Amino acid sequence: MDSHLKTLFARYREQFGSGPGLGPGSGTCLMNVENITHSFIKSLYKAAAALYRTDPWKRLRPDHLFGLRVGKDSDWTGKKQPFPCIQFIGGDGGDLALYMFRSENDAKKMLGTRETIRVPSVELMRATYELESLMFLSHKKMIKSLSLESSGADRFPVLDVCRCNSSGELQCRNPTIEELRFMYGVMKTVSLVHPLLQQDQDSPKWSKFIHFEPFIETVDVQWPAEMSKGNDLVAVTVSHPPGQGYTEKVNSSAGSTPTKHSEFANEETFFDVRLTGSLRQCVRCEKEVSGEHITYCDHCHGIIYCGSLCQKQHWKESHKGDCGLYKAMMEREDELAINIFTFPCNNEHPCKWLETLGNGVHRKGMWRRKCPCYSHCPFGLLPTTDKLSDSWGGLHDDEYPHDSLLNHPRNEISNSNPFLISGWPEYYNLRSLPLSSPVADILSHPLTVYYILTSISITSRNLLLKGKEVILHYIGPEDELDWMPAFTEISHILNGMGNVQIVMVGPGVPTNLSGTTSGIWSRVRVNIVRGIYQEEASFLPVPHLVISLNCGFESYSSWIGALELIKLKGIPAFFTDRSETSCGKAKQVLRSVGLQITHPVTPNPFRSPVRNYGLSTDLPSYSNGFVFGANT
Repeated sequence: MDSHLKTLFARYREQFGSGPGLGPGSGTCLMNVENITHSFIKSLYKAAAALYRTDPWKRLRPDHLFGLRVGKDSDWTGKKQPFPCIQFIGGDGGDLALYMFRSENDAKKMLGTRETIRVPSVELMRATYELESLMFLSHKKMIKSLSLESSGADRFPVLDVCRCNSSGELQCRNPTIEELRFMYGVMKTVSLVHPLLQQDQDSPKWSKFIHFEPFIETVDVQWPAEMSKGNDLVAVTVSHPPGQGYTEKVNSSAGSTPTKHSEFANEETFFDVRLTGSLRQCVRCEKEVSGEHITYCDHCHGIIYCGSLCQKQHWKESHKGDCGLYKAMMEREDELAINIFTFPCNNEHPCKWLETLGNGVHRKGMWRRKCPCYSHCPFGLLPTTDKLSDSWGGLHDDEYPHDSLLNHPRNEISNSNPFLISGWPEYYNLRSLPLSSPVADILSHPLTVYYILTSISITSRNLLLKGKEVILHYIGPEDELDWMPAFTEISHILNGMGNVQIVMVGPGVPTNLSGTTSGIWSRVRVNIVRGIYQEEASFLPVPHLVISLNCGFESYSSWIGALELIKLKGIPAFFTDRSETSCGKAKQVLRSVGLQITHPVTPNPFRSPVRNYGLSTDLPSYSNGFVFGANT
């Protein structure tokens, strides 16, 4: 450590005092932690600030306990997770904090309505967000000298480990470097996944306490360089309520996702699992199969064959190594499904599925891009009318969002701020849409863009809050070119704050649309350009971020040049893709050009609720299913 910093911390500690309490009164100081570095502390403060920005205290109360699993048990001292149970304190008043416990039982012992009950010999780790106005001057100077990031406008985290002695006094100590590393993984993960919690529709309506549906999610978190121990990524699983984590597979890598595994039967023993379905294709020989002639892998139930011969051969050739991963993906099928809607959400036969929606939207309006019937028509050139109801395929007036200002729901934060919505339930409530309305399938595109602008990208969110313009490069538009009426929702939900200029660039843009501008209401403008992004970028306005939805990196060779340009310019970029397998391939492409994933692959709360089916697989797949980012 630099000598001037050592002097600063020495003077800082002299003014702390000792004894029980929060903040400086606890006698703790991160600079006393053995082997800690300045960059390590900065990363902790950044993670704490990221968690604070997502405001978990808005919905979460101390009774909401979460189970945590960071990497493998063998990664930690004693071969067990240090603090596998957490809760949020302060949603009902008092200090805002994240508390971490050695076990769920410890958490329940110390559970209080507003503050944690002191139970002798129970240890917990805390991240308490202290108001700047309550801090000692020396504390303020230390934070300023190290340029540590604040949480919100006026808070900074205080990290310590506490234990209550037999007389009821709270004794605090500095966390170890390992405990702080664990806390970093927890804070990064929880900030990403807690907005995905869905309210239990069967919970008592009279209760102020929000009950959530059972939840489990695994995301990859990237360790900062100063915390990495040979692995850049760690898989972190969050569950609510605690206790429904994935079982660890012994030979998985340190950065791999924990998954459920079971012992397979003898590999030579196969069974024909036949289901009625649409025309599909054998994954090995590409023979077309349908209905009762479809055979599935009897282990993962996710891969399609024409018969047992191809199934056995494919097992020996490659599937044996992938089957466990696919099985885990199939087991997460229920977690990815969005079950709040009452319209059919399985699109195995697109044309038949469209006939079941509303009064039948097949070959109508924007829905024409949802089946092969209009595949001959170039993107952006479907015949249209000026009536919004026609664009939505003749749905009833109450089943689609109208071209009008929004009514502010009760408890909305401000009349001049964008609506910060965390998922479909909030949006449908905001727009007073019935859950029988299928518009989420198309609105997934504009609302994913809005979600990235206002919830994931801090730069764009700050610009919009200041009433400024955000410039967005949108790479590879196709179906979106016929969905401009749906993109008006971005303007409506911006709620009068800031402007967005979307520049759509791609080879799928027809020549007669290139160079045109679509003014979508007063806050959003769309410019359309035909061409390869890396060849056109120098002629476009400098972007604040780049977005591509359902990117499919592995399917388009032109992506390599685009990604190399994004890396060279250091532009924040966000992408979505349909399935975990496609996201895995996208990671490989990004790494091949030297881009690191800085926003880990996570389920997109505005993914389409409609499940799609591949030619040769039944693996869970949704339009805009997962979101991830680089240079963020």
